[in-house]
This record gives sequence, structure tokens and C-alpha cells, in this order.
Amino acid sequence: MKAKSPQKLPFSFLQLVGLLLFAGLPHALSGQGMDYSADSAFIKQIHDYTLSESHCYDWLRHLTKDVGSRLSGSPEAAAAVEYTRQLMESLGLDTVWLQPVMVPHWVRGGEEVVRIVESFEGSHFDLPATSLGNSVGTGPEGLRAEVISVQTLEEVEKLGRARIEGKIVFFDRPFDQTEYYTFRAYGKAVDQRVWGPSKAAEYGAVAVLVRSMTNSTDDVPHTGTLVYAEDQPKIPALAISTRAADLLRRQLKEGKVEVYIRNHCKMLEPTLSYNVIGEIRGSEKPDEIIAVGGHLDSWDVGEGAHDDGAGCVQSMQVLATLKHLGYRPKRTLRCVLFMNEENGSAGAKEYQAVSDRKGEYHLAALESDSGGFTPRGFRVDGHEDIFDAKYARVQAWQPLLKHWRLDLSKGGSGADVGHLKGQKGLLFGLEPDSQRYFDYHHTDRDVFEAVNKRELELGAAAMTSLVYLLDKYGLN
Repeated sequence: MKAKSPQKLPFSFLQLVGLLLFAGLPHALSGQGMDYSADSAFIKQIHDYTLSESHCYDWLRHLTKDVGSRLSGSPEAAAAVEYTRQLMESLGLDTVWLQPVMVPHWVRGGEEVVRIVESFEGSHFDLPATSLGNSVGTGPEGLRAEVISVQTLEEVEKLGRARIEGKIVFFDRPFDQTEYYTFRAYGKAVDQRVWGPSKAAEYGAVAVLVRSMTNSTDDVPHTGTLVYAEDQPKIPALAISTRAADLLRRQLKEGKVEVYIRNHCKMLEPTLSYNVIGEIRGSEKPDEIIAVGGHLDSWDVGEGAHDDGAGCVQSMQVLATLKHLGYRPKRTLRCVLFMNEENGSAGAKEYQAVSDRKGEYHLAALESDSGGFTPRGFRVDGHEDIFDAKYARVQAWQPLLKHWRLDLSKGGSGADVGHLKGQKGLLFGLEPDSQRYFDYHHTDRDVFEAVNKRELELGAAAMTSLVYLLDKYGLN
């Protein structure tokens, strides 16, 4: 006799367990002083409004297409300051102001040339290249020298002056492709770009070439800042595309390679610029500040859409959304658009210095500077004296954020808000999906068209949700 098939149950065991756990969430959260139902409903309102009626995408279009690239000290940076000031004033915030800051004024100059002029394959191979930010130029005649390849700064030291002097040092350490989180791969490679030129100059190099900071293999060179050591000569430094780096590596394996370099960049006198700040004053605890922001400046090679126009418009949208929904914050909500993150961090340093002088306390600061891609959650950082206790507090909000596929994890917050760590609040960084970010970072590809409207809005909604929870419940 054929056995009967077991009756199909409406739910699997795991689904049933999940339903029971979900049903218990309101009670569990209410035990921590939280109103799960009300919070869940308001966070849905935040998302509904941001995904259907927000204006951050249109703001980004104007910032990138009408204003353009916004390198510190440039006319475009000044135009961006005025545009965002007027925009924040139109939102009906309690206060909007400009915070003066002196910023470096570096200019790229004319066309850059990196050309292989002698190798086993012949000569006159032009390589896609771009000068690194803050680099000096070669002068109009350019320079020609033999290339020597290294992987690390320590290798320069081991080779010493005998092998380095008079040569062009080529830093050729690629991204670690095994790193899932691409910012970690960036962190493992970027020291050669930032400190490599001065390390090479210490041993007599005449110029530096750096493999572009990206996990892609293509013909797009990536700029980015370098930092010259005060006690070393300043030598020209340029990045070449990853495909060009692979070509140069192959040729160096076969024998001697000489390269001709010409660039025209220079540093001008510092110039006056501004952080753009707007706030909604808290109704109960106005001296506790929750800041949200991004950096208004961008490199000159693209439009600064992902880096960091996206973060700026998302931050303004946070205050605009809460204002539109009629939310009255307990604490002071402040939007800060920092100037000069890319090649000096002058805006963040000035903001922190002024805040400290005033005796302000930032309960929390949230930065968006990882691109306008789909949000995955938030990285959380803070002073070691307070971090564990305050981080445990925000962990209680995970059930509310999980519905929107948002996680909280320990990690770095951001280059600008990180300066506020001494005030002993919590620091947050929006963490979008990172897989495509370094296709655009610091390149001419970083344009408005590279940003997806819905992904940008989801990031703004995620930030607004976290700010709402921080304001409503605090961190004590």
C-alpha cells in the first residue's frame, strides 16, 4: 500500500520561529523604554516620503551639472558654498550660517604626459595618467629618467640611495582582491600614494608614478592626495591607470625602461572658503548636538557625484525630511557640509576647533562619504572611554533597522566627523554597498549619471532613520 504524503504545513519550522521572535520584538523593545510600533511606523513614513517626494537627486543634479567639480579654492567651490547656503535657507531651518576656513588652493594646470620612451618593446607609449593632488610640477620641459618598481615604502628604504637616486620610483602594489569590503583594500594600498613621493625623494628619486587606487583593471587613472614631508624635497607624482601599470610591470621584467613625464600643477596661496552649516534647534536638550554631513569639495577631474555630492545632498535631505514630516527634535540637529576633505581636511579641523572652543557636545555625528550606492548599514566608532556602553545602546535598535536591511558594525566613521572623537559622543559612517565605489573614486567617471536615484534616496532615508532614533532615545 502506497504511503500517504505528509500534509504540507503552512509554515516551515524556521518560519514559525521567525514569526514568534518577530511577535516578541515590541515587548522586548518596550522593556528597554522603546515604543516599537510607533518607531517602526515613523521610520516607514521616513522611507515613504524620501522615496517618493524627496529632492536630494535634483539637488545633486544642480551641484554636479551646474556647479561642477569643486576643488578647494576654486570658483566652483565658492559657487557650491553659495548654492548650498541658499538651499538650506529655503528649507526653513532655524539657523543657517557659513563658517570661515582657510583652505589650500592647488591647481592642476595643463595636460599631463607620461610616456614610455625606451623599453624592450620600443618607445613612445603614452600611459593614461593624472597628477596626484598637491603634487608639484615638472616644469615646461618635463623630465626623463629610468623607472624602478617597488611594492612598499619599506622596499624603497632597503634599496637605498644607491638604487633609487636619479630614478622615477613606480609604486605598484595592487588592491587586495580577496578583501570583500573594498575600503579595506583601499586602506591597505593607499599609503604608497599618500607618503610614497616623500619616501622616494628621501633617497634621491626625481619623480613618482603610482598604480591607481582601484580594484578594477581599466584605462582610467585615479587622482587623490599626497602629503609631502616637511624635511624632504618635493618631487612630481602622478597616478597611472591599472592597465598601464600592468604594461609597465611587464616591460620592467624584460629590462630597462625609461619614461618621460610632464605636468604643470602647483600650489597657490591659501584662500578663504567656508563650511556650510544649518540646524534645527532642540526642544528639550538643545545642547546635545546630532550632526550629519558630507564634504562639499571634490576633485577636479569629474563632477564629485559619489564623492561627495551624494553625501552632501543626503545630509540636507535628513533635515528636510524631518521638517516636512512635522517632527520636533528633542536635540539639536545640525547639517555640516565640510570644505577641503580631499586635500587637507581644513574644514573638519576648523569645525572641531570652533566646536571645542564653544564647549559644544556632539552626542553623535553621522557622515556619508562612501558613495550614493544601496545602504547596507552604519559603521560605528567612538572614544575608547565611552564606546562600549554607547554602542550597546544603539545595538538595541537593530530590530528596527534590520527591516530595511541595515546593520550596525564597529569600524571607522569618516574622515571629517572623526575629528570630533574627543567630545566622546558616538561617530557613525553610512556604509553603502562598496563593490562599485572604486570604479568612480577620484576619476572623471564620478559624474551625476553614475548615481542611481533610488539608491541615493535609500541612503538618505537610512540616515534619517538613525538620526530619528538618536534624537528620540539618546545614548544613555
